[in-house]
Amino acid sequence: MALLEIDDIHVFYDNIEALKGVSIKVEKGQIVTLVGANGAGKTTTLRAVSGLLHPRVGDIRFAGASLRDVPPHEIAAMGVRHVPEGRRIFVRLTVAENLAMGAFSRRGREVAEDRERMLTLFPVLRERLGQIAGTLSGGEQQMVATARALMGRPRVLLMDEPSMGLSPVMVERVFETIKAINEQGVTILLVEQNAVMALDIADDAYVMESGRVVLAGRGKDLLDDEKVQRAYLG
Repeated sequence: MALLEIDDIHVFYDNIEALKGVSIKVEKGQIVTLVGANGAGKTTTLRAVSGLLHPRVGDIRFAGASLRDVPPHEIAAMGVRHVPEGRRIFVRLTVAENLAMGAFSRRGREVAEDRERMLTLFPVLRERLGQIAGTLSGGEQQMVATARALMGRPRVLLMDEPSMGLSPVMVERVFETIKAINEQGVTILLVEQNAVMALDIADDAYVMESGRVVLAGRGKDLLDDEKVQRAYLG
């Protein structure tokens, strides 16, 4: 049984069908990436997993339990955390307060230990703890968003366009961080505009078009696929 299983889901925005029977499996310990053009349904898929949208048809299962009608805060408490597109940090709170919000459902000494772990993973945040998060650079805000999610000790981390709007140097750091997080035991479902780098680090990958999965396989196999190269890799 896969840790996260998306089974033939159909998701609508009012009467517009955004996902038309999407099925995806994410095994424990994997990095799985979704690639495709804007509007393909990648972000909608992540929003459905985290409970921000609910499928009309089909099911989403996490560790064997259905998430179909579970509210977002309960899904987060179960161990599925979402780093949304655009980061969505609390811009008027400090970095320290953002990290604390990530541990809203937890108590005890382990929270302080995890905060220290985040500051080791993202050393620049140690220097910014008292700074208002909205004044940080784009790359630093992405670190805050990722660290905030990790403060919940997720089993699955959903990451939506983590490199968007960042400099090439920062993009490299983002992907190095994704690999480091995965090596620490966190399973990752990644949506990323930089298809080359996403496929290069992915165990499995799915290509989406117009709300459907049109191709699936090992990340590096799809990286070498001529059809994928022509359509998405230039």
